[in-house]
Amino acid sequence: MDNLAPFPFVSVSGTAYERGRAYGAAVPDRVARSTQIYGRALDGLGAGEAFRRQLTTEFAARIEAYGSHYLEEMRGIADGAGVSLGDVVMINARTEVVAQARRQAGAGGAAATPPEPEEGCTGAVVLAGRSSNGRLLHGQNWDWRSECIETGIVLRVQREDGPDILTFVEAGGLARSGLNSAGIALTANYLECERDFRTTGVPLSLLRRKILEQQHFAEAMGAVVNTPKSCANNLMMSTAEGFAIDFECAPDEVFSVLPEDDLLVHANHWVSTAARSKLRDTGVANMPDSYYRDWRVKRLLREAGPTLDLADLKQAFFDDFATPFAVCRPPRPSSLAGNLSATVAMIAMEPAGGFMDVLPLPALQRGFTRYSLTEQPRPVAEPA
Repeated sequence: MDNLAPFPFVSVSGTAYERGRAYGAAVPDRVARSTQIYGRALDGLGAGEAFRRQLTTEFAARIEAYGSHYLEEMRGIADGAGVSLGDVVMINARTEVVAQARRQAGAGGAAATPPEPEEGCTGAVVLAGRSSNGRLLHGQNWDWRSECIETGIVLRVQREDGPDILTFVEAGGLARSGLNSAGIALTANYLECERDFRTTGVPLSLLRRKILEQQHFAEAMGAVVNTPKSCANNLMMSTAEGFAIDFECAPDEVFSVLPEDDLLVHANHWVSTAARSKLRDTGVANMPDSYYRDWRVKRLLREAGPTLDLADLKQAFFDDFATPFAVCRPPRPSSLAGNLSATVAMIAMEPAGGFMDVLPLPALQRGFTRYSLTEQPRPVAEPA
């Protein structure tokens, strides 16, 4: 497999089940690889078949209660890819399922298990007032297991009951980063606090999909505020109408961060004054580089000039200061988990244009592919 090739593009339409089946049939090898990666993680935690079945059954019920069409789409993915529904539920609830397995391993007196590789994403939004073409820009580097270069896809969902969706996601998942035809865009990155996994909520991938299904930005924000979560997570949201907000989410509380000087940047530490006064940041000890990644992207964007374009946003995300613990990370052994960690993908979006430029393993190559709500993928002609 060519790990530097563009991510596969999957475009689906029809009923939820029909969309899922077409999705799974289009990339069965990538869905199977997703199940293998997270199945292996559970194996390493000693999670037996009965425990997995119990967890995926519980999460399937939560997903169906959140929206029955989500489970129908997952059932279609499973049938199309030739895997079990439980496998697809596991992919969509992988953060929550692996955490439950880790907790069980600890309760059973097992030796300390290494944590997951650092999911150290860095995201940014440039509001229209700083954009050279007057259109809001939104992007992210997604840092995770480097083997997920083999599972990433770009999915276009053409819907009859709401806005069309374009999302970069792990194969088998319903959404991660993306935009919709109503001009709403979303990126997400890791946060952690001491309240995590005390209760069980809706899997994060389902919340992201719910956001991208909304026609109105107010309703998208409402989905964040009103959805119970199992763990902390950061959601950076924007609208082509000209507004952006960052939601630092604890399982039971949401804190907001607004743009400054028409820029919004977030890495992997809590920024909101209210959040920092109420919560303990338990994740930054594992990712102290979050502090300078956030600072570097802000600085590079401010130094790029009074107005910015998509190339400027990408250039900030290519930053290799303090590599390999940089904004743009080359594949390297994770200091904690023994797995390879990397910036798996760079995503740069223009919500008003309905497109995203995506680059696999940006530390190793240049050459984006543009994916669109209305057109077929094509290479991006970058400025010299």
